[in-house]
Amino acid sequence: MPPLARLIDANANRAREGLRVLEDLARFTLSEERLCAEIKDIRHALARALDALPIDRAVLLAWRDAAGDVGTTITGAGEADRPNLPSIAAAAAGRLAEALRSMEEAAKALAAPEAALAIERLRYRAYDAAAAVERALGTGRARQWRLCVLITESLCTYHAWERVAELAIDGGADCLQLREKSLDGAELLRRARRLVALARPRGVAVIINDRVDIALAAGADGVHLGQTDLPVRDARRIAGNSLLIGVSTSNLDQARAAARDGADSCGVGPMFPSATKPKALAGPEYLRQYLANPATARLPHLAISGITPDNISQLTAAGCRGIAVSSAVCSAPDPAAACRSILEALTAEDPQSR
Repeated sequence: MPPLARLIDANANRAREGLRVLEDLARFTLSEERLCAEIKDIRHALARALDALPIDRAVLLAWRDAAGDVGTTITGAGEADRPNLPSIAAAAAGRLAEALRSMEEAAKALAAPEAALAIERLRYRAYDAAAAVERALGTGRARQWRLCVLITESLCTYHAWERVAELAIDGGADCLQLREKSLDGAELLRRARRLVALARPRGVAVIINDRVDIALAAGADGVHLGQTDLPVRDARRIAGNSLLIGVSTSNLDQARAAARDGADSCGVGPMFPSATKPKALAGPEYLRQYLANPATARLPHLAISGITPDNISQLTAAGCRGIAVSSAVCSAPDPAAACRSILEALTAEDPQSR
């Protein structure tokens, strides 16, 4: 009994700690009510399973001996390594799963099969809940870009697309997105690699529109997906966390779904009328909703569609921190000057940027 009492007590504490960390992430970081409720319910169910064991809590407490536990002095190499929220979630998930399994085995040794079965079922629920938390946290590497220029050759009126990309970087763009819907795979990959070669030495991110395979093969920073493209979860099955994933959204339901699925950022629009991609407008009011909702506000955003220096003030009034443009730069005689003008308007209207 003494070894089992200590084993159960220690692992019950570990499991509760792991669940609390995951619950706090679901509550305070993700603002996901259903996920938070599920983890809380697992905690309560664990308490009931422990009460069903043929061992009194007073016995567990009596055998608790943290000072005499040889394991407290053993520290793993990565124990202090938690560079981001996903790594915190992963550590909590691992600790939880291991603790539940250990208690399940101890329950069998105590001839308590019903309690063992209850803990086993909790273990499977915990697997799913922990995966949902980790998945929703994305890569943990998301950045809030100020200006993303979508490079499309057909819109490059005055310069070759490569030159437009170079000039956009000169003008201050911190992200370039390759957006070519009609190119075959080989040519798209060639251009993606060329864009990465131009941008990476200057610290500018490269995103590929739609194509996870091209983004991976080119060594791009990420991929951007539309509502009819590959779902985020399937993109993760292919790319893991090696790519940042952005998702186009036009309403809060789409944005919340993208956040739950683990998107690293959201395109928010259409803001204003655009000849490039005519769609029903979401407008600045949608941007306000996005930034007011805790579940979506945590994700970087890029407002998109019809944005010019003349209407940026409507976006910054709503709290906009980043925008994406295409023809406003690609079709400009001086793409670098166009980028500077957009960034100046964005900064002038944003006190936090001064």
